[in-house]
Amino acid sequence: LDMGQFRDMRQSSPHFDQPLSRRSRRASLSEIGFGKLETYIKLDKLGEGTYATVFKGRSKLTDNLVALKEIRLEHEEGAPCTAIREVSLLKDLKHANIVTLHDIVHTDKSLTLVFEYLDKDLKQYMDDCGNIMSMHNVKVFLFQILRGLSYCHKRKVLHRDLKPQNLLINEKGELKLADFGLARAKSVPTKTYSNEVVTLWYRPPDVLLGSSEYSTQIDMWGVGCIFYEMAAGRPLFPGSTVEDELHLIFRLLGTPKEENWPGISSIEEFKSHNFPKYKPQPLINHAPRYRDPYESKKRISAEEAMKHSHFRQLGTRVHTLPESVSIFTLKEVQLQRDPGYRNSSYPESGNGKINRRQSMLF
Repeated sequence: LDMGQFRDMRQSSPHFDQPLSRRSRRASLSEIGFGKLETYIKLDKLGEGTYATVFKGRSKLTDNLVALKEIRLEHEEGAPCTAIREVSLLKDLKHANIVTLHDIVHTDKSLTLVFEYLDKDLKQYMDDCGNIMSMHNVKVFLFQILRGLSYCHKRKVLHRDLKPQNLLINEKGELKLADFGLARAKSVPTKTYSNEVVTLWYRPPDVLLGSSEYSTQIDMWGVGCIFYEMAAGRPLFPGSTVEDELHLIFRLLGTPKEENWPGISSIEEFKSHNFPKYKPQPLINHAPRYRDPYESKKRISAEEAMKHSHFRQLGTRVHTLPESVSIFTLKEVQLQRDPGYRNSSYPESGNGKINRRQSMLF
């Protein structure tokens, strides 16, 4: 990317389809406004990943808690592409169900992204429930996932790495999409991207089979898997390898054929595995109302899904709220106590110690 393209980052979300040189990465960072590191106090270390360490912190200006995602700038490489991508997208995504990027601090050795602090992620929440969630709460969380995704998809942004660890929850029950390091801004209905995205359990079969031609539907497969996991208390397709993941999908939905997946017989990755001809199982036993067909173009959209009668209990006003307003501002929207809850800062839960999370912010 040349300097002219980086200057455009202020106006629109860019594409990162080309490898970035160290010089280009540094140039991109120079176009972004930065805060000062001394503004923030580091508290607990929340976790560490390949490129980043996440700390719980506090702002000296506001006294509010923040999450400090400290990204190491390697001498040879400069800022990781994922960091530049995350910054450029999040500065333009302002929504009640998307994590807020408050500030950016750039030094010679690190790039620190300052996010709003949320207590835990959905994986931790489910663990604290003993994987027994109130179906009402499942509905409330699912609606918020769809609401955040619908906002992204309308702006041609694909998240591409939906999983419970990337969905943050605060003490009110507000759920927010996080970790946009793999996200892409796209300006056309389909575009060739890397197929090495999305954690295995939530990856759609077309991507598992090597497809790099996809649109917003890639995220909707993950939503279906997360919905099932919240409702059933266990992951739907917990594969250990790509082949194992495909076997689990085909055992439940049936091995795909030309009738329900046009072109499948010509995909080399599919032919090379020589999958058994599994028959589809009755989905009512596994995922009632589960609607994720093999043909990605026919998957329900986030906007469509929000209008489903499943959410009627939340009332009509959830559909007319301004984008920046939480659904919990409505009296009719409240979390219930989960049947299996044993450790929480949520209603009726006591003051148990909150587990540190392996942060989705890496």
